[in-house]
Amino acid sequence: MSEWLESAISRGQKIDDWLTPKRTRALELLSTTQWPTRKTEAWRYTPLRAIQNTKATEVEATSDLTPLAIADLAAIELVFKNGKLDKSLLNADLPAGLTISLGSELAAQQQTQAVADFSEVKPDRHLFGLVNDALAQDVVIVNVEAGVKIEQPLRISALLSQGAESHTRVQVTLGEGAELAVIEDVQAQGETLNTAFVEYFVSPKAHLEHYRFALQTGSNVSVGGCHFNMLDHSTMHSTIVAFGSDLSRLDTDIIHSGQFVDAKLNAIYLLDGNELFDLHATVEHAVPNGTTEENVRCIVGGKAKAVFNGRIHIHRDAQKTLAELNNRNLLVSKTAEINTKPELEIYADDVRCAHGATSAEVDKQALYYLQTRGISRAQANIILNFGFINELIDLMPNKVLAEWVRPIIRQRFSTMKVN
Repeated sequence: MSEWLESAISRGQKIDDWLTPKRTRALELLSTTQWPTRKTEAWRYTPLRAIQNTKATEVEATSDLTPLAIADLAAIELVFKNGKLDKSLLNADLPAGLTISLGSELAAQQQTQAVADFSEVKPDRHLFGLVNDALAQDVVIVNVEAGVKIEQPLRISALLSQGAESHTRVQVTLGEGAELAVIEDVQAQGETLNTAFVEYFVSPKAHLEHYRFALQTGSNVSVGGCHFNMLDHSTMHSTIVAFGSDLSRLDTDIIHSGQFVDAKLNAIYLLDGNELFDLHATVEHAVPNGTTEENVRCIVGGKAKAVFNGRIHIHRDAQKTLAELNNRNLLVSKTAEINTKPELEIYADDVRCAHGATSAEVDKQALYYLQTRGISRAQANIILNFGFINELIDLMPNKVLAEWVRPIIRQRFSTMKVN
């Protein structure tokens, strides 16, 4: 066990509050968990030196932390500053049918239900999910009543200042037939460490539109997850956009607990320098008649390293399942690295499933041709590569977000090292 994990366990043991029953369980699991090494399959390509060496620690919230502005986006803001929820924003008028509460402030009966729901979607295999269970000092609970469509998206922002460590937790429940869009984003300054986890309970016939923007770079360490439990006839459309940092890891789980669930997951990540980003996506088809479509595209330059593990598990009773996983990768540097592992594990016999992964290099002749026509190398790089991921940006349901992130990605391309 690492010194960092021993310290996390020790800190968790000192917390005594309404989450103690679940925290105790997480601490017991952590105490018997081996620190991942290169021999640990889930962490084979993702060394944890950045966590072991971090000097980030819990610090007080600072008032000067504000979420990055998104032009023309009218959202319901849920803001964490250095791990602490800015409660002043909870006083804002919320749409009818939407409630946002701190678990510690719920009535006894509601709190009992919140404890029962806590960590029920996120699987126990996620090491840093257990760390989050142990160190999250409260939970923000979001509920949308049955049949209610919330027009404005809910934006969950985790903001960290230099040297800060934070562990944030949110539970989102959509009642039957409800509709909600959720935007998750982490914004960090300097050397920081965060675990940001969100669990989603999506009731029958409900629809979830989901985004996770992991655009922190530099010396940030981010290890988080988003986990979805989908019931009968529910639908979801998730988009992940990520850059790399010293260590960025995101685990997602989509669990088909009900029939006729339709789930879509699109992910884009762009890495440069010595950055690392690791996406582990698991889809569990536990019942019949489910549909999953997963598209992951990655562009890597400099000496960066990209990791993708996509697993689709078709259980024995999950007949009539349709599942597709496509991973396309582009290396724009000879020193960049991509490790990809798409997996299909099928135990049912009446299914239609496919998976595939490709890796290619930038077309040097096309790059040279554009440069000979007076186009700068940076601009040529944008022209050649932007179309590779623009298709997934076009598929984002929220066009305001699509137009906001497009120039950010173009700027990222313009600075990527191509060789």
